[in-house]
Amino acid sequence: MNARYLPYLLILPVTLFLCLFFLYPFILVAQQAFSVDGGWSLKNFEDVIGYWKFPISFQNTMLLAAAVVPVQLALALLMATMVNRMKKGRDLILYVWTIPLGISDLAAGIIWLAIFEQSGFLNSMMQAVGAIDRPTNFLSYQNPGIVFLAIALAEIWRATAIMLVILVAGIGLIPKEYYEAAEVFGASPWKRFTRVTLPLLRPSLQTALVLRVILAFEIFAVVAALGGTLFPVLMGETYAYQFDLLNNGAAAAMALIILAISIAFTLIIMRALRVPKGATI
Repeated sequence: MNARYLPYLLILPVTLFLCLFFLYPFILVAQQAFSVDGGWSLKNFEDVIGYWKFPISFQNTMLLAAAVVPVQLALALLMATMVNRMKKGRDLILYVWTIPLGISDLAAGIIWLAIFEQSGFLNSMMQAVGAIDRPTNFLSYQNPGIVFLAIALAEIWRATAIMLVILVAGIGLIPKEYYEAAEVFGASPWKRFTRVTLPLLRPSLQTALVLRVILAFEIFAVVAALGGTLFPVLMGETYAYQFDLLNNGAAAAMALIILAISIAFTLIIMRALRVPKGATI
């Protein structure tokens, strides 16, 4: 076999997999979104965007992403830096910090529901210290701020490890000589972090942020467990259209809207953290 065809042969299984399980379903979803009564129309998009819950769910999704992702990025950077400086117990600490990765979204939401619900740990603790006389229903329409906080905390706890793993690998690829040279020239730990770690970590930051932002727009199970209908999000409305209202066209339109938002933010992140030509790290 000619060697020049070998790369194409090697990527053929992946190409077939993507065509079968991504491209073909995407085409079907697009057809459902733009098809109305046998013809092509934007009616599904107009109905979805014109529905009174769309602005609320869009705002909630954006606010949640804006609150969660920066905190997760800061935590992941701090944790990754600490892990890479450890000489003993590094693997154990990293394993403990990545345990939430093995927990499903719904399970994470239920865990935090056990903390915030009326008979949960938070109420029991506050009663024990005399802060409250009787259990309080924190997750109610009367406490929208606490509902938002509970969802944000659950997401931060559950998904920070996704960014952590990527950043730990990225920091591990930075040559130690750079840090040694910076230290010789008298750079403080903060200077070494801002002038060495962050610039050379740009490709890993780009990957981590793109992945996490996309997942933030797709949040559903944690919200369903903790907020239910009190905190509508885009994916929750997509589920409602598909399984509650049995409106496949509207659900497909919502899915494409979420996809468009994800692509837009992906392009923004990739441009903001663009890796210079010729960079090897």
